[in-house]
Amino acid sequence: MKLMIMGPPGAGKGTQAERLVKELDITHISTGDMFRAAIKEGTEMGKKAKEYMDKGQLVPDEVVVGMVKDRLSQPDCAKGFLLDGFPRTVAQADALSTTLDQMGIKLDGVINIEVPRERLMARLTGRRVCKKCGASYHVLFNPPQKEGVCDNCGGELYQRSDDNEETVANRLDVYEAQTQPLIDYYQKRGLLININGDQDIDLVLQEILEALKK
Repeated sequence: MKLMIMGPPGAGKGTQAERLVKELDITHISTGDMFRAAIKEGTEMGKKAKEYMDKGQLVPDEVVVGMVKDRLSQPDCAKGFLLDGFPRTVAQADALSTTLDQMGIKLDGVINIEVPRERLMARLTGRRVCKKCGASYHVLFNPPQKEGVCDNCGGELYQRSDDNEETVANRLDVYEAQTQPLIDYYQKRGLLININGDQDIDLVLQEILEALKK
């Protein structure tokens, strides 16, 4: 199967991507990993991307799409793939569509994991980290035995600055503004598969697999 996965911060997209590629025996293509590999291997597109990154500039769409094309043409993608983290804009989605057409590849579906905003806020602002040993807790899902104290070493637990409400709300705003046009784009093409991410992770996976069968 040839798939894409999308989901807001805190929706559990990473967890589901890992489990899906195992379940379906397909290749996971995370754009972050792809960038690092292309730069390390010194591919033509990797060198171009590095030039922009070294200058602190955004890598242009055509270079990113070129890297995706290189990655999709590798043998391990022939059995199927899960694209994760790309495209991020409608312009990138258009460029990807053109590239896939040229390669004779047809997307089977775009998985969109949905979780209500207030649940995402609770998930993302509830993390607490130990100042001493770095152990991670969650006030709702994985609380320490004693509030504010690490079970492992007795260290003080704190909330990281990027986990506070204002920062999290901003991350979600950016995601929504960026992603809504993409959701509409794939909806119009009949590829969007909306999944309820506000349930047990096993049930989320089950829902995705059942939707793919259809």
